[in-house]
Amino acid sequence: MEKTKRLYIVGAGFAGRALANEITIKKIFGQVVAFLDDDPEKIGKKVYGIPVLGPIKDVADLLRTNPADEAIIAIPSATREYLVEIYNLLKKLNFKKIRILPAISQIIEGEAHLIQTRSIDLQDFLGRDPIAIKLKQSLSYVRGKRVLVTGAGGSIGSELCRQLLSGGVARLYLLGHGENSIYQIDRELRLLQEEGVGEKANIVPVIGDLKDEKYIDFLLKNLKADAIFHAAAYKHVPMMEENPVAVIENNVLGTLNIINSSIKHGVKRFVHISTDKAVQPVSVYGISKYICEEMVLKQGQGTNFMVVRFGNVLGSRGSIVPLFQQQIEKGGPVTITHPDARRYFMTISEACSLVLKVGGIGENGSLYLLDMGEPVRIVDLAEQLIRFHGYEPETDIKIEYIGLRPGERLDEALFAPDEEPRQTEFPRILQVSRKSKDSIDTDKLIEALKPICCFDPAHPKIYRNAEKLREIINKFSC
Repeated sequence: MEKTKRLYIVGAGFAGRALANEITIKKIFGQVVAFLDDDPEKIGKKVYGIPVLGPIKDVADLLRTNPADEAIIAIPSATREYLVEIYNLLKKLNFKKIRILPAISQIIEGEAHLIQTRSIDLQDFLGRDPIAIKLKQSLSYVRGKRVLVTGAGGSIGSELCRQLLSGGVARLYLLGHGENSIYQIDRELRLLQEEGVGEKANIVPVIGDLKDEKYIDFLLKNLKADAIFHAAAYKHVPMMEENPVAVIENNVLGTLNIINSSIKHGVKRFVHISTDKAVQPVSVYGISKYICEEMVLKQGQGTNFMVVRFGNVLGSRGSIVPLFQQQIEKGGPVTITHPDARRYFMTISEACSLVLKVGGIGENGSLYLLDMGEPVRIVDLAEQLIRFHGYEPETDIKIEYIGLRPGERLDEALFAPDEEPRQTEFPRILQVSRKSKDSIDTDKLIEALKPICCFDPAHPKIYRNAEKLREIINKFSC
């Protein structure tokens, strides 16, 4: 960035002041022209010699006559409605670039760094206002410990890693089988540390496949992890319907491998990430996650095993929001399965903060459910996206209904009829109890599935036989 770049910082609170101080010290990002703030106690004063102007909606004329290149919204506690109002004001004033400091827990606790800012996106305006969690306090149970995150290169896994930087962990193991995704999160975490985000931790990237039983056992024996957050899974429902053997092999047998090794090598806490698609599943992916829930919940003493279940997260790779954006950018149509299709949504950062909270307060053998709020109609979400890009639904960008694909349904339930969620003392964290003690025999099911996923000379004809796999799964009806 050029030194002559002129910036406005929206918000003269601790976050805005921290950013202004960093920009001033480094002298390479440009010049902060002014703060914009609605607080009458701050307006008219100076912070680090920089004037505080406001209220924001009343300074439009001044901004037009004294234009700047960029605005940074630095109000981590702002409501969604307030963010929309600020964004619309800035957009009308033709700022070349608008960035935001996301409302994540680390920032709410008093840390703010320029590296954490990013270009504003519609997803910052979607969903509900996230809850503020005292992350450092929540993560006290991992201080000085060794923590392993599986699927560390994925959307959930990578955000867990970012937030774990604030926990004072001794070592953070990034496990994944994708070289590029692990490389990217490894570099990002090291850069965050260099810029003062979180606390120092030894970051160790590990390339490996959960399906490799002997390698996973070797890893856990040598890494000596105290806690594991198991986020790795194949997740794309329609694709997994076309590759049912692969999803069972990866999700079920891979999870079994890491469960067994965790018990064998003394892992103290094991947090399994699950999905609403595991509730009365209709897809192979959902069935795989249901089986995983059952495997984790039936484990005995020693390791503290728990499951955290939640619905869709905004911004995850392969989710509908990026897909809709791509469709809008090419002029449409935006494709939706059904006009009545609905889903639960939560931001990735809030979901991960709550998962990390559960990791500390969760009880062995317990199933936890994140309070997802109210479900959102997918067509309403699509229309919001279209308008965000400056178009009118149906007039400028058509919406096309393509029908439900295999493994999909109109609504997703967060809990089954025989499950009863109850509020814990922690906001947005529910503990689920089951009215019925009946469950599938996972040992017998896996014994039947193994020769299909892993070649067995005694049963060569059923190896990779998707039809046989579906037949077996149907017998063990969920």
